[in-house]
Amino acid sequence: MSEKGKLIAIGGAEDKGTVLEKALAIHHNLNFFGLGILRRIVHEAGGILARIEVVTTASMIPFEVGNNYLEAFGRIGCTNVDVMHIRNREDAQDQDYIDRIQECDAVMFTGGNQMRLTSTFGGTKFLRIIQNRYKNEPFVVAGTSAGAMAMSNTMIYEGDASKAHLKGEVKITTGLGFMQNVIFDSHFEKRGRFGRLSQAVGANPSCIGIGLGEDTGMLITEGNKMEAIGSGMVVIIDGHDIRHSNIADIPEGNPMSVENIRVHLCAKGNGFLVHERKFVEKMAKDTTPIMQDWD
Repeated sequence: MSEKGKLIAIGGAEDKGTVLEKALAIHHNLNFFGLGILRRIVHEAGGILARIEVVTTASMIPFEVGNNYLEAFGRIGCTNVDVMHIRNREDAQDQDYIDRIQECDAVMFTGGNQMRLTSTFGGTKFLRIIQNRYKNEPFVVAGTSAGAMAMSNTMIYEGDASKAHLKGEVKITTGLGFMQNVIFDSHFEKRGRFGRLSQAVGANPSCIGIGLGEDTGMLITEGNKMEAIGSGMVVIIDGHDIRHSNIADIPEGNPMSVENIRVHLCAKGNGFLVHERKFVEKMAKDTTPIMQDWD
């Protein structure tokens, strides 16, 4: 049975509607009200009256980050947004947080350190509730940067982009498990992470690599259909048809060699079917509803 909920994985640095110099906005192709990913989260959650919980666990500056999101969602018109400052596993067991995660329409994990997410929530009732709601209800799970990278079962937690071509430089562990057989990477273009995600996929060729650009994301429905949203590009790396790979045989620290890895580039509105491993030119008729269409 396919998942009834939706995942929204964001590559980081999503435009939150802050006031920008006009020239700067044009240079970075940022248009919060035209392309805004946060607005898409609100739309998928049910509109501006939806109950949204922002989880700041990954961040080391949780109050600043939480306030930024409250202000950003407020600019969209949302008045039913709150922040969960869960700092450790004891906090994750707090009944108030458990009640709130059972009642909200969407949850958003902020950026920071993805290991803080997995080490804090792994095996907890809090995480099981989110997993069950995502599987069985029209529940929205969004995450940006570290929050996106932690969504899958296989998660990159470390890897210097300048050394990512060397075996052993990319570290992988278990993520939050909302989606199987994919690996998310964030800040993909700006931080030059093609080699990092390629090594992760080369070592785990059953997985599809999803490289998320900044202010860009993937909306995932039915655990399979992915639609690119935002102002940038998503890079898909498919290792299913790899013919040659030296990763298993070379010593740690040696350069990897991989033949026949497949790459797709997705802009806003393009899509990808994970199970079929198929690029889709037009995934949806309406990729970002305009503000005036909301009730």
